[in-house]
Amino acid sequence: MSGLPGIFWIVPAAGVITLVFAFFLVMNVMKRSTGTPKMKEIGDIIFKGAWAFLKRQYTTIAIYSIIIAVVIGVLVGILGGTEVEGMSKLDIGWRTGLAFIIGAVCSGLAGFIGMYIAVKSNVRCAAAAQKSLSDAVNVALRGGAVSGFLITALSLIGVTVVFFAYGGYDNPQIAPHLIVGFGFGASFVALFAQLGGGIYTKAADVGADLVGKVESGIPEDDPRNPAVIADLVGDNVGDCAGRGADLFESTAAENIGAMILGIAAYMATNNVAWILFPLVVRGFGMFASMVGLMVVRAKENKSAMGALNRGYFVAIALSVVGLGLTVKLMLDNWWLFGAGLVGIAASIVIIFVTQYYTEWKYKPVRDIAEASKTGPATNIIMGMSVGFSTTFATAMVIGVSLILAYWMGTESGVPGAGAFGTAVATMGMLMTCPYVLSMDTFGPITDNANGINEMAGAGPEVRKITDRLDAVGNTTKALTKGYAMVSAGLAAFLLFQAYIDRVNFLRPDNLMTTVNIGKIEVFVGALLAAMIVYLFSAWAIKAVGKTASKIIQEVRRQFKADPEILNPKDPANPHQPDYAKCVDITTRAGLREMIKPGLLVVLSPIVIGVVFKYLGKIPAFASMEIDAAMVIAAVLMVGTIGGIMMASFMNNGGGAWDNAKKMIEDGQLLDENGKVLGKKSFAHQAAVVGDTLGDPLKDTAGPSLHVLVKLLATITLVMCPLFI
Repeated sequence: MSGLPGIFWIVPAAGVITLVFAFFLVMNVMKRSTGTPKMKEIGDIIFKGAWAFLKRQYTTIAIYSIIIAVVIGVLVGILGGTEVEGMSKLDIGWRTGLAFIIGAVCSGLAGFIGMYIAVKSNVRCAAAAQKSLSDAVNVALRGGAVSGFLITALSLIGVTVVFFAYGGYDNPQIAPHLIVGFGFGASFVALFAQLGGGIYTKAADVGADLVGKVESGIPEDDPRNPAVIADLVGDNVGDCAGRGADLFESTAAENIGAMILGIAAYMATNNVAWILFPLVVRGFGMFASMVGLMVVRAKENKSAMGALNRGYFVAIALSVVGLGLTVKLMLDNWWLFGAGLVGIAASIVIIFVTQYYTEWKYKPVRDIAEASKTGPATNIIMGMSVGFSTTFATAMVIGVSLILAYWMGTESGVPGAGAFGTAVATMGMLMTCPYVLSMDTFGPITDNANGINEMAGAGPEVRKITDRLDAVGNTTKALTKGYAMVSAGLAAFLLFQAYIDRVNFLRPDNLMTTVNIGKIEVFVGALLAAMIVYLFSAWAIKAVGKTASKIIQEVRRQFKADPEILNPKDPANPHQPDYAKCVDITTRAGLREMIKPGLLVVLSPIVIGVVFKYLGKIPAFASMEIDAAMVIAAVLMVGTIGGIMMASFMNNGGGAWDNAKKMIEDGQLLDENGKVLGKKSFAHQAAVVGDTLGDPLKDTAGPSLHVLVKLLATITLVMCPLFI
């Protein structure tokens, strides 16, 4: 390399400044009041439960990560069939295994950080709500921002350090191929973190709702419900720790994929800026997100969502400026600036699409609420219809964005820049990732704050504030899922192209230019990929159902064994339910049930690739000329498409079910005589049933499918030498 581009200073500067910024956010949140002694007590119980689960979960993940890292190193080092520029297969193997461990550690650290700060923020948000809406919004958003900014900083710093440690300065065309293990490690941890946390949170939520709301007629987060603490803990281990690890691996894997695609342009132009461009764009995005966060000012009589949106659009506007500056100074090609704008536009469009399908102001959610008047069956039928219909908008946004970005890349005139155009679009979309992740963590913080105020006996005026914030938090969580889903869709093509580039890099004498679905083994690979998506979803949903059943039985047992839990004879000294028992049930089940679906995704592509590779060496099958690398390309393509469409159905359908229930609870549904159908009505009970179906879809299987899509890509990138 002749030297780093002058603008590259933005990368280390962004990493360091973001860490300092996050530190000041921590100080700002932690100095705030924790409220009454009762609120602090409840907050401490939630913290202990979440911390205990995460320690056990990450201990389990750590053991599997070490085993997988060794297996990867051995398989790539022994069975891999390629040597690279003076490096033996063993050299490539140990570097890949080490990168996997580094990625796994960083991803795990991201999850821990996300959960820790969120749990410390929730009780402070509950206390701030006793003062004003504005104070509560500031605490929740800044608490969420600690997670958002630290996670993206860790991702940027991790990829950059490993890239240069693996020879990125002297051999920039080789190093991106050696660091793919970093993305695999991040994806591996993210899948188990998201899956285990999702099983935990939704099992507790479903169990608490069905026995509490439907059977016993008590409010949500009522302290008499034995499952309420497990539910509040679950919000943190699923929505904070899980999503933090998810978006860490998104930014890491997509950075690496974009760098691999930049190699072709680097070889043609001898300009290393093509490989380093994704890192610099991320740096500018972090600065843009910081400014967007600081301009958020909530007003007492205005929607908090409006304040969050203003901050987001400020971050978007500054991202456009940063993107333009980076393209001008590094690539000097305005077609690629256009490709980046396509990605930014896609992030805006999907937010409005998600809002349309998941906010109660709009027709889809109102249709589900109306269907609830005639019972759970019609609620579920309508919710299924809404969920499936969302796939149209998702496919159109991803499809149009990919075509436009690819066309603009092609028009740039740079060799290989068609695919690189899609990479620029993906990086453009991910520029605001710190801000979006802040909004996502805002959701569970406000949800917990609402529960803490309910359990601590806060007055109705305080509950009105936290109810409003909880509703906004539901929307921000839904928006983040839409954002993550479409970013996965854009990244899917970039990672697929990166896989093909890596195959061609490793076997230059037999280039893969197309994936022929007409070949029987390739068709079978595609068929198996679709099966993986459905089977994974089935196992994830089943895990929630099995665990929720145990929670339901436990809550019923406690109510039957001690009727004074529900109906105390002395209201001043009520009998306390055994919260710890429900926490223990969900903890054990979350850890146990995450293993099978997780290993399905990790092992399936490897097994399929190796089986077809050695099947082709059997004399009886020699005439078929089986290409195992092409089979895995089909697995990656179809698994990605199936995973994104299934995630669209689950995320948006589940969000619509949830907000239809909240619409009824808010008194927005009327019968034919104009009478309000609110809590405890027949329609409300039907909506609660629909919501319990949507819960494992939107918070367990759906978000885990985002990770599945990217994990398929990182696995195939890392294990590519096995299939050649």
